[in-house]
Amino acid sequence: MTGFYLTMDAPSRLSTSLCLLHSVFDKSAWLREREITEAWPVAGLPETLHVDNGADFRSRAFKRGCEDAGIAIEWRPPAEPRFGGHIERLIGTQMGKLHLLPGTTFSNAQELGEYDSKRHSALSLRELERYIALDIVGSYHQSIHSSLGRPPVAVWREHENEIPLRLPQDRMRFWLTFLPEQERTLRPTGIHLFGLRYWSPALSADVGRSNRRLLVKYDPRDMARIFVRRPSGNFVEARYADLTLPSVTLHEAVAARRALLAKGRQEINTRAIVGTAIAQRKLVDAATRKTAAARRAGTGQPKTNVDDRGWGSLRGIDSSKPVPFVEDTE
Repeated sequence: MTGFYLTMDAPSRLSTSLCLLHSVFDKSAWLREREITEAWPVAGLPETLHVDNGADFRSRAFKRGCEDAGIAIEWRPPAEPRFGGHIERLIGTQMGKLHLLPGTTFSNAQELGEYDSKRHSALSLRELERYIALDIVGSYHQSIHSSLGRPPVAVWREHENEIPLRLPQDRMRFWLTFLPEQERTLRPTGIHLFGLRYWSPALSADVGRSNRRLLVKYDPRDMARIFVRRPSGNFVEARYADLTLPSVTLHEAVAARRALLAKGRQEINTRAIVGTAIAQRKLVDAATRKTAAARRAGTGQPKTNVDDRGWGSLRGIDSSKPVPFVEDTE
């Protein structure tokens, strides 16, 4: 298994991209952050991606990113499920294990029966992510594979010195290609995105020079910075106009903005949004600790099933901050 990405959101271009990034980059720091000691040596650009016909695999950005990285895409023929048998079988095996965990919703209402999933839930999203990773590196990779006749990790180790590991030539560009994007007008006050205001000195020369909207790339897990493509075609990093503010996720920023609007705030600035998001995060963290303590004390109260950042995280993978970013100053 080359990588995975766990999220509460529906499959999308973003989740596909983050799964691909997890597959391609080194996972050592990601494993350390989750206190996992077993190695996960699998990394590198694949020669070919086998995908189904979902819209996220048909997007121009996905196809362009794969083409730039030298990855061929092989789409599954419509109405031919046998072409996806290998991955469907693997997913079925993994889901069978997950359905044994407390709080499972099972595959359908018939299997669920009278089982109260909410009352029995015990794992946060972060804990479930760690559980899945442990199962991959400590069980699946170490067990005899029916086709290989050997543990998969042993086969990887045998060939890793024979086949050069192919990595993106420009890791930053590879990472940016698969991030979600919006188009925004550069104002004298900077770039405004989701109610947050961003600025970079490198953008000063572009203010007022063109009415063309600029392409803006962003990482929903870290909204403290965005990447703006200048008219020259080069990307520059722009950060909060107020550099004293901490990072929030897109999920937190949108929820905070919605909460402020509900209070009748007609003018909302970045400080108000981030401040509200941080306050809401602390509230959820406190509630999580309280319910976890209550569960340990035997009260039977359910533990929250919310990730501590409100968004599935890939922190530790070098896609979070792949390389130091040098601003374009031309």
